[in-house]
Amino acid sequence: MSIKIERKPLSGVRVVDFSMHMAGPFCTRALADLGADVIKVEPPAGDNMRNMPPMRAGTSSYFGQVNVGKRSVVLDLKESADREAAKRLVQTADVVIENGRPGSMAALGLGFVDLYLHNSRLIYCSISGYGQEGPGAQRPAYAMTIHAESGMDLANMSYQDKQDRPSNVGIFTADYLAGVYSLSAILAALYDREKTGVGQLLDVALMDCVLNMLIYEVQDAQFPSGKRRNVYKPLRTRDGYIMLPLVTQKNFMALFEAIGRADMKTDPRYSTPDARAISWNEIFDILDSLTATKSTDELLALLTAAGVPVARYRSVGETLNDPQLDARGTLSIAFDRAGQFKVVNQPFTMSNASTAANLRAPALGEHNAEIFEKIGHKGRSSIVT
Repeated sequence: MSIKIERKPLSGVRVVDFSMHMAGPFCTRALADLGADVIKVEPPAGDNMRNMPPMRAGTSSYFGQVNVGKRSVVLDLKESADREAAKRLVQTADVVIENGRPGSMAALGLGFVDLYLHNSRLIYCSISGYGQEGPGAQRPAYAMTIHAESGMDLANMSYQDKQDRPSNVGIFTADYLAGVYSLSAILAALYDREKTGVGQLLDVALMDCVLNMLIYEVQDAQFPSGKRRNVYKPLRTRDGYIMLPLVTQKNFMALFEAIGRADMKTDPRYSTPDARAISWNEIFDILDSLTATKSTDELLALLTAAGVPVARYRSVGETLNDPQLDARGTLSIAFDRAGQFKVVNQPFTMSNASTAANLRAPALGEHNAEIFEKIGHKGRSSIVT
């Protein structure tokens, strides 16, 4: 029987979050889940994500997914009084995070050097497309820009059959990676501060994050193999598709036995890793012709019983109903002004602390009164709608 643990590992840590859109908020959502007091500083119009679908009763659950557990205040950083309020707020903080154009926060007097002078324990994380310095630092960038320029999109295209242009982009991988690496950097800096007593500047670039993911591609660019890397292809079934991630010798031998092709176990074209690397496409053509005669459920039962890794292709909606997610506690029910919605918890658990999501997404400026009173700022006191 599991015991519910309420203690949060980052309880007592305060984060002032100037970031918008995805990369920064993705990171600070994790910090909030881990117990940090995250104060989201928004302009009067709010984070643009507040207006992005899916919308319910004028409220975005897309915004909610990455902002539950935070407190929201409204400050117009173009106004001197609000900039001064931001500085006083940062004096109470352990961490600041921002993802504006390099130099934009310094131009407002809110850069690392400006704020560190008044808070030497401050950890200041800047997220940008290309980094804070260098000939490309000032170029505007979004995840899609980085996907194209890093080589990721063309690499993915090279793994497709008969595709004459890069794929459309709907999943912003660079943003999520930058959020995760920023979280790692902040946690490391918090630990380092325990030893040194001082904070530091963290510089996270989306380009670096994506390149760090392209492990094979970075090496192949330096030492070309001269041929396309073997890829894992969807295999047809009577009613859908399956994926067979066949990696080890044991995987292949078990598969050949299970599908009634024990002869392939000893066939010199298929029996060893080197031989299979040469005959890879031929093997998958054979498999495709065999799996197409059976239903997805039949294949899942047959191959799972044989110890062969296999998965059906399914929609996100189908996955959300997987009983394994309930057993693991992957999802939480969160709330905003429009009602409830499901959010994904952090993809790790801790045996002696809670990492589950805090369950409310803030309305714009919802916490103005309570936070401004503590820093002596006579700003907007009511919720901005």
